[in-house]
Amino acid sequence: MSVNDTAHSDNSAWNRQVYHRLKLALSLGLRRQLFLAVCDDLHLRNQVAARLHSTLAYPIGQVLYQPSDAQENSTSAYPRLVTLRLNLNDPNPIVQINQWLSNYPPPVVGASKDTPGRPLPTPGFQIVGVEQLTKQPVATQRLFLHYLRLSEQYFSTQESSRFLESSLLLWLPRPWLSAIQQSAPHFWRCRTGVFVFAGEPTPTTHNSGYPERFSSSRGLDLGNSQESIVDESVKQAEVRAAVTELKFEENYDLQKQTQTNHIRKTEKTTLSMVDLLKASPQQQESITRSSNGNKDQSLSSLSHISSELTELVVATINTKTPEDTEDYWQPQQILFEIEELHIQDAAGEVLAEAYHRLGSLYRFRIEQGQSTLENLMVAIIAYQEAISYDEESPQLPDILNDLGTLYWMLYRTPPNSEEGQTYIEQAIEFYELALKLISPETHRETYARVQNNLGTAHGDLARFANSSQNWQQAVKAYSEALRYRTAEMDSLKYAACQNNLGTAYWHLGQYNQPVEYLKKAIAVYNLALIHYSPEQEPLKYGMIQNNIGTACWNLAQYEQPAENLQLAIDVYREALKYRTPANVPSACAATQNNLGTAYWHLANLSQTTKEARQKFLQLCISAYEEAIALAHSLKGISLSFDLLATYNNLGLAHYQLVTDNSFNGDKATRSQHLEASLENHLQALNGLNKQPEAYQTTFAYVVKTIRAFHNELGIQGQNLALSKVPSQLLPEILSKL
Repeated sequence: MSVNDTAHSDNSAWNRQVYHRLKLALSLGLRRQLFLAVCDDLHLRNQVAARLHSTLAYPIGQVLYQPSDAQENSTSAYPRLVTLRLNLNDPNPIVQINQWLSNYPPPVVGASKDTPGRPLPTPGFQIVGVEQLTKQPVATQRLFLHYLRLSEQYFSTQESSRFLESSLLLWLPRPWLSAIQQSAPHFWRCRTGVFVFAGEPTPTTHNSGYPERFSSSRGLDLGNSQESIVDESVKQAEVRAAVTELKFEENYDLQKQTQTNHIRKTEKTTLSMVDLLKASPQQQESITRSSNGNKDQSLSSLSHISSELTELVVATINTKTPEDTEDYWQPQQILFEIEELHIQDAAGEVLAEAYHRLGSLYRFRIEQGQSTLENLMVAIIAYQEAISYDEESPQLPDILNDLGTLYWMLYRTPPNSEEGQTYIEQAIEFYELALKLISPETHRETYARVQNNLGTAHGDLARFANSSQNWQQAVKAYSEALRYRTAEMDSLKYAACQNNLGTAYWHLGQYNQPVEYLKKAIAVYNLALIHYSPEQEPLKYGMIQNNIGTACWNLAQYEQPAENLQLAIDVYREALKYRTPANVPSACAATQNNLGTAYWHLANLSQTTKEARQKFLQLCISAYEEAIALAHSLKGISLSFDLLATYNNLGLAHYQLVTDNSFNGDKATRSQHLEASLENHLQALNGLNKQPEAYQTTFAYVVKTIRAFHNELGIQGQNLALSKVPSQLLPEILSKL
């Protein structure tokens, strides 16, 4: 959603979803997280901020780090979320946070004669009151933005500061968000997530109602260099294809549902809301539906269950279709049972079992393909509640693994929001907690499953930060999984893990020691291939062959280019026996694209003969044409390679075929290839209007091709070329000829 959008068909439903995402992001307790919450309705802002404070002072997910009973009385009053109102006299959020931490440092727990103990985690902070700056002098507004520019260092460096150990939620109206984007761009780039609430702006008595906007101190300088090196264009396009084509198989495993034993939960006191907000939180609207009003209405009276969990359950019920009515009431029945158990002051293990049943019900729905945001969040909250009532259950490792996988799935569930990194980091934390509780010698299958999942999570985290280090961690996790997941136990899972390991090695090779890691990737892929029968598993067999081809192509850039490119071509052709247009047209198109690039590189090796060069360029053209034809047939289906880059690559191949000294075709054949070259470059150019740099490079290819028309076919050829160019491009093209 754009931060400038204000209208929604159902503001209440939208805001409820945004609130749950924001609450989940904050509840993870990760360090150096900067969240921006955008809300123009101050009454709504006050409601949400107060509710966040009241529910996150002791988040459910933190019970795993709960202090012992002996220490609880001295630490239970320390909050996990602190709300501060911006000091308008000196609007410096960092100073306010550090001052609070100086006055109320985290208590130390676990201290004894022999050990110094450790402080409790630093709380997160939410800051309100930025909207009041609109009533302040311009100098104060400038000072606030100046402080934000200075505070960028607290998020982007490893400086020693207590603030770096916590997260910050900054509440803003839209005008101030715009001002920050323009006047504090480095601070803006440090954001972890932006959460936009829908609502009308609250009227203000100030004349302007908007902060002063400042122009950026530096403009964007777009170069006009004309890249004419064919090799780099094709190589870059193929790297993108290779990265997206190397996909994980069996990304996650969910443990089958089992009975859980439980123990007593230690009660916690809740810190009251600091009197900083003008409006107190309002009671949530009653949840009613005309078709089942009585039962839905009674859910709003559940006082012992978190309102977040209740609302999410009701949201999943009210989105169900008539065909799903068989288990329509089951989640509600479990909630009523949990409420009754709370009233009866039931034993902790009984409560834990009830919450676990609720989580497992939604987990089953997720396994059936209903992995909606609401279903995932219900399962997560229910499982975390179950853990909070039974921290010593023998099933705890399996629950922690499932929680890790649920957070990983949350990252993969639309809308793909900016807090995806936060979800993956939480998944990794749960996987690592599970591994601490598992004996690999006695629970080999479970241990291997969690290690495999941990490797996948690190691979996804590499997209956001510390790519090389995360791929190294992925290699470590997959390798550890393979110590206990043998081919004799389950040959297909073993092969899938080997494929994952090969992909991790391939990615590592993009950062350092490419020859070593690419060779390891090829070796591991071949180990996986042994266990996939092309007759029984044709798609997986073809996928791994494609991966081997990509690794061989990549290795050819460093050593033995002719041998490795020929190997790549051989395995790509083998993959295409199983990645057919009928079975998997998108995968077939990707492999054809890869095959075309391998032929192009082989044609351009210095040791390639003139006759072989012409042959390889023809084969390159055929492969690219097949990839493009398949792509055109896949309307509405996303591709794993850059189609515009393929157009350019095909145009370059046609151009090189004709301009090569060994080409001996007649004028008609030359004209056909040059026309095809021009057509493909123009096709690419048409889709690159929003990519200035790529547009200029492609435009240079168009000019170069028109010059070739003149060189090969004379003035008539040039006129033919110009007749095929859109009229709006002619003035600029003619100026360059």
